[in-house]
Amino acid sequence: MAKGIRKAGEFCWINMLTPQPEAAREFFGKMLGWEFGEIPGMGHLIKVGGRPIGGLFDLAAPQTPVGTPPGIGVMVKVESADATCEKVVALGGKAKPAFDIGDRGRMAECFDPNGAEFDLWEPKKGEGTDVDIRLHGAPGWFETITSDTARATKFYGDLFGWTAEDDVRPEFTYTSFKFDGDYVAGMMPILPRMGEIPSHWGVYFTVDDADETARLAGELGAKVFIPAQDIPGIGRFCGIFSPQGVMFYAIRYNG
Repeated sequence: MAKGIRKAGEFCWINMLTPQPEAAREFFGKMLGWEFGEIPGMGHLIKVGGRPIGGLFDLAAPQTPVGTPPGIGVMVKVESADATCEKVVALGGKAKPAFDIGDRGRMAECFDPNGAEFDLWEPKKGEGTDVDIRLHGAPGWFETITSDTARATKFYGDLFGWTAEDDVRPEFTYTSFKFDGDYVAGMMPILPRMGEIPSHWGVYFTVDDADETARLAGELGAKVFIPAQDIPGIGRFCGIFSPQGVMFYAIRYNG
């Protein structure tokens, strides 16, 4: 399990866009034990165990495009945001021009060929998170649910050097991506029972008890859209929409 500064090719940060940011901070503070520090004039830094993991921002902020839904953006570390943007486009994806975040780093908003959004981060003074993913509240797994798994496998393999490891299950094949020998992300197809949903990336946060997390979520006004259940050989998880409409997963790993 990851701890320490993330390498280029690994997820290194999250950014949450949410309505009612004050209520969101209260909810996630109770749910996942998050602590917050103000980013003057912008939003709040999210911390787990005293270590930064991402940012929380107001969906109604002037810089947010109209119509943007609540959600959690995921960020992959790269050596060069500009060069990686060019590669994204060459591989069939879409990329907006990279831009600087002060002296912290350079970022870009990208979309894979199936439409799933992800961001790039070229660090300067801001290396991204170094949190131990075993801690309660830490982002521990990143997963794309996608319309075309073969196309996504090739795209991310060519873009980041990820290799695919398939687990054939009765209903679908689950793919785990590895980078430099470590597991970095997962992928599954959009299933009929999911309805009409777009390809996207989701985040699993480590918790001490998935059942207690699901219970607490309901108590705090969230919607538990996947009840706590086992992932054989991995752990126990649940899926939650926060009261502000942010989707995320919580997982308790075996061992």
